[in-house]
Amino acid sequence: MLNENLKIRRTQKGFSQEELAIKLNVVRQTISKWEKGLSVPDSEMLVKIADVLECSVSEMLGETVTAEKKQEELRNIAVKLELLNEQFAKQAEHRRKLWHGLCIAAAIIAAGILLNELFPYLHLLLIEKKLENTLAFIGGSDGPTAIFVADGGLKNLLPTILAAVAAILSVMGIFHTRRRK
Repeated sequence: MLNENLKIRRTQKGFSQEELAIKLNVVRQTISKWEKGLSVPDSEMLVKIADVLECSVSEMLGETVTAEKKQEELRNIAVKLELLNEQFAKQAEHRRKLWHGLCIAAAIIAAGILLNELFPYLHLLLIEKKLENTLAFIGGSDGPTAIFVADGGLKNLLPTILAAVAAILSVMGIFHTRRRK
């Protein structure tokens, strides 16, 4: 029984014969002989084995570890994994909501910047139709030149382009972080 229990406990802990031998300060062949039932550890070594494998000496010497205990351990692991999955799902949902909110805020800010940059230009287009006949003329040696002086064009194109890109990316982010059913 000791040989079977030793092998089962060792594999349950995920130790190879070599790893267990290192922990017990013996050679791998000694572990192999114990598991094959060719030899038996002394009482001091049996206490060390039980400590390393986290079980009692009586359990090592007692009945063979059954599949029932394995099933119970698997159930316990499944319950723990289920709790971890729930926690990960809550964290993922929290991150999704956070990113969704940030994307909405970025879209609003980008739209505001776009309106701020484009409004004078649009206003100029509307006024230009009314002012078609109000042009100034200056003269030169080659004849009079008509000039319309106004300050309403796109002064700096970079903020407008960046705001447009930010708006597009924000809308994509809003779409990407939406709740899926």
